[in-house]
Amino acid sequence: MTRDRTDFDPATALARITGATSRLLATAAAFTDDDVRAPSLLPGWSRGHVLTHLARNADGGRNLLSWARTGTKTPEYPSLTARDEQIASGAGRTAAELLADLRACADAFEAEYRRMPPEAWQRPVRWTRGQEHPAARAADARLSELLIHHADLDAGYTPADWPPDFVSTMLGRVVASFTARENAPAMRLRATDTGARHTIGTERLPPTVAGPQHALLSWLLGRSPGTGLAVDHAATLPSPPFLY
Repeated sequence: MTRDRTDFDPATALARITGATSRLLATAAAFTDDDVRAPSLLPGWSRGHVLTHLARNADGGRNLLSWARTGTKTPEYPSLTARDEQIASGAGRTAAELLADLRACADAFEAEYRRMPPEAWQRPVRWTRGQEHPAARAADARLSELLIHHADLDAGYTPADWPPDFVSTMLGRVVASFTARENAPAMRLRATDTGARHTIGTERLPPTVAGPQHALLSWLLGRSPGTGLAVDHAATLPSPPFLY
C-alpha cells in the first residue's frame, strides 16, 4: 500500500472534481444522438462508451469511499469483466440517457464524498486490479478520469485544457510508473514551459524529448503521436508502452 497522503485536502480536491465534472457535463449536454455514436479518440470506443465508463467510474469511486467510511467491503466493481460488460451494454443509449446517467452518478459520488469523516481518507481500500491505497487516492483517480477522458471525447476539450498543476503531478506519476517497467524505453523529458526535467531508465545518453508539459503527458498516455514535441539524440520519438 502507498504511504499516507499527508498533503491531501478533501475540500480542495472536491472543488477540482466538481469543476471538472461541470465542464464535462456541459460537453455531454451538447451531444446529439448521432454525436454519441461517433468514435472517440479511444480505439473501438464511441463517445457513448466513454460517457458510460465515466458514469460507472463514479459508481466505483463511490463504492471505495463507502468502504473507507463504513468499514464494510464494497468493491469498486464486481470484476473487470463485469465493468467492461456494463460499458458495452450502456454505450448505445440516447444522448439524453447518457447525460442523465452521468449526472446522477456524479451527484451520488459527491454525496458520498461529503459523508467522509477526516480520518477515513487514510483508510486502505482495494481497487479491482488488486492494488491497495488510502481512500484519498479515489479522489485523485476520479479527477484523472474526468480530465483525461474528457479529452478522449474529441469534442473541443484537449490536453492543452488540462490544469497545469494536474499535468505536473500526473507527469511525475507516469514517469514513476514507466521507471518501474522493464519495457519502457529510456529517455529524458524536458518541459519547455515549466523547466521540469524527468529521466526514465539508466542509459547514459538516452534521447531527450522536449515540449510543453501537457504535450509530453498526452504523448506518454498514448493520447498524442507526439505533436509539438522535439527529440534529440534519436531520429524518431521513443515508443512508450500503453499505460492508461
